[in-house]
Amino acid sequence: MAVTGDDTAATGDMPTYQIRAPTAALPQGVVMAASPGSLHSPQQLAEEATRKRELRLMKNREAARECRRKKKEYVKCLENRVAVLENQNKTLIEELKALKDLYCHKVE
Repeated sequence: MAVTGDDTAATGDMPTYQIRAPTAALPQGVVMAASPGSLHSPQQLAEEATRKRELRLMKNREAARECRRKKKEYVKCLENRVAVLENQNKTLIEELKALKDLYCHKVE
């Protein structure tokens, strides 16, 4: 069956559709394929499921490896930042101490 539509309908803005039989048949010897699921045996389906599972597991392992690598890089970056901030804090504490000593001597 084929569906055809006109650009305008009796109502004016909605197209109208007709259902009609196809005009040409398939050439002799041509067969329409059934759904892909019906062409496989149970063993083929099991092998396909196993293959898909293995592929999924492999992709998951790769994604997990990449995630661990990124996390390690992130932690390393944080550790570097902590070291820089600790140095900066130490410098500021020493500067504050020096300024306090200087201020105390001026007051006396």
